[in-house]
Amino acid sequence: MPGNSFGQIFRITTFGESHGPAIGVIVDGCPAGIQVDEVFLQNELGRRRPGQSKIVTQRKESDTVEILSGVFGGQTTGTPISLLIRNQDARSKDYGHIADKYRPSHADFTWQQKFGRRDYRGGGRSSARETAARVAAGAIAKLFLQKNGIQINAYVSRVGAIEAEKKYTELDFSKTESTPVRCPDLPVAQRMIDLILEVRKAGDTIGGHVACVIKNAPAGLGEPVFDKLHADLGKAMLSINACKGFEIGSGFGGVAMRGSQHNDPFYNDNGKIKTRSNHSGGVQGGISNGMDIYFKAAFKPVATIVAEQESVNEAGRPVIIKGKGRHDPCVLPRAVPIVEAMAALVMADHLLRHRASRA
Repeated sequence: MPGNSFGQIFRITTFGESHGPAIGVIVDGCPAGIQVDEVFLQNELGRRRPGQSKIVTQRKESDTVEILSGVFGGQTTGTPISLLIRNQDARSKDYGHIADKYRPSHADFTWQQKFGRRDYRGGGRSSARETAARVAAGAIAKLFLQKNGIQINAYVSRVGAIEAEKKYTELDFSKTESTPVRCPDLPVAQRMIDLILEVRKAGDTIGGHVACVIKNAPAGLGEPVFDKLHADLGKAMLSINACKGFEIGSGFGGVAMRGSQHNDPFYNDNGKIKTRSNHSGGVQGGISNGMDIYFKAAFKPVATIVAEQESVNEAGRPVIIKGKGRHDPCVLPRAVPIVEAMAALVMADHLLRHRASRA
């Protein structure tokens, strides 16, 4: 099974299944000498872990990470870093009723067509449980980026029809973690929480947007043809479970503008070249221009719902499916650290690739 690795120089490979003994990740290509703050690493996983509030799944996982290699004396050694997270609260019996049935909008049918067999227990490797490994790897990438002054902040910008009213430049990102929905626009955040609780009570689910801002990235990151920086960010976001859309800068809204409105004029700010607007989202020609990199990722409603749904089994016979177990009514609050992690992996990889491309 290919497709378990991501990145070129700063490269990760994840492994494990939702209901297996553990999940984990190998981080290769991380430079030596990065101080590994284990408290920070664990806190990042704590932001993604289940059971942290009333508006997420109640599966109880501590998501305690074990560092098996690549770190000595609190610093990276330059060798592969192995991170392991043991599964503690898997309830495989919750999935016995769908062992031979295809859940609507899940990976059950497509996985069966691809491999001829599947792990029906929570979706196996197609489960969002796999993203814990990405967050662990992303924490290492973040520590590397922090050493280079690059900051990444994601937040929930929309739930259903409720959207954050302030622009990201007007938000205080220190408030993101002060609310379980992870929206720093606090009055809007409460409305989002109320909506998620209403949807959960109805046995349904809802989607929305996660916005992300990357600050202090130097100009020159990214490749001009196939490996454009925004293309790699798009691939990273769309590889996350339930992500169905990506836009950077003006995104789809930019089609309503004219070139004279959309262009970002350059100016000299005390010896540093900047742009007066940022419709490009910090990337031009596939390469960062030194401005804030700003994008949004759209997440669909979680596919598992309590209501009865029509489907078929492996023999093609009609069946009725009703969701059981513990599931998120809205994936967005837990998607925030995943979006940050994937963005960090892309930026770390391109930062190292940029250094390798210069004499």
